[in-house]
Amino acid sequence: MQLYRSSEAVPAGFGPSAITVGKFDGLHRGHRDVLRQLCAVADADGLIPAVVTFDRNPLATLNPDRAPVALASAAQKIELFEEAGIVAVLMLEFTEELASLSPEAFVRSILVDTLHARMVLAGRDFRFGAGGAGDLKALRRLGGEHGFEVAVIDDYDADADGEPRRVSSSWVRELLSEGRVREAARLLGRLPSIRSRVVHGEQRGRELGYPTANLDPELEGMLPLDGVYAAWAIVDGQRYGAAVSIGNNPTFDGIPQHQVEAHLLDQKLDLYDRTIELQFVDYIRPMNRFAGVDALVTQLRADEQSIRAVLAQEPGTPARP
Repeated sequence: MQLYRSSEAVPAGFGPSAITVGKFDGLHRGHRDVLRQLCAVADADGLIPAVVTFDRNPLATLNPDRAPVALASAAQKIELFEEAGIVAVLMLEFTEELASLSPEAFVRSILVDTLHARMVLAGRDFRFGAGGAGDLKALRRLGGEHGFEVAVIDDYDADADGEPRRVSSSWVRELLSEGRVREAARLLGRLPSIRSRVVHGEQRGRELGYPTANLDPELEGMLPLDGVYAAWAIVDGQRYGAAVSIGNNPTFDGIPQHQVEAHLLDQKLDLYDRTIELQFVDYIRPMNRFAGVDALVTQLRADEQSIRAVLAQEPGTPARP
């Protein structure tokens, strides 16, 4: 896949292309449906399927207090675009200068002069240009002026308590904030995940017989609701069953606030300073305060059995050593 981080980086002879534009936070099933249609149109017309996206949510620049937590980092988005078969991605740094471009200037400089668009796919609520002044009608007008067609993409719906609801990044965030990772996975088309580096912790888990990998708080992806989860841990391309806890540990004093810890089942790996990805399968229980170490260890054993039972039902479960 060709990745460009500025308009200037795109070769002069690029294109002609079929394009879609958006934040694509999390690349959920609705996004993937758009990308599928984009690739189909591009293939049929001999065009390059290209995506224009941004290195952050525009609100992170325009109104940081209202910016939502990102479901995926820029690096994760790039990987997901490649998995979806996109040939080229223009990931623009969302600056105040970019935000100030008029709809006409955005179309001319990015879609036409840089990517040589012949087809642009857009949803019915597509907005572009400074202040979101551009809409679908404006895009069609500009397409007529600059020689590209506009194809309208319908919403991608999923069942929500018996009623159809548009699949969106906001809905995924809503589910994760409630710990409903299985339902979030249904919308994403994959397990929700985070990624970070393993750092040194207090080693209390090791003392209890449940050593954990402590994640650096500077992580990629959105954490679900605090609690204990059945998860997969991905390390150097290998997948391991894991018990993951998120939040504060109220049983012990002096523990850093809001930790993410992963206990890899049946493994003794040196994970310090290595990158680990955690894929959440199911919510097990909330974080609780226990009367003492014995009660905590009893609960950890029960958690392990529950987590093994959950993971045993998942496709491709590794055999237990």
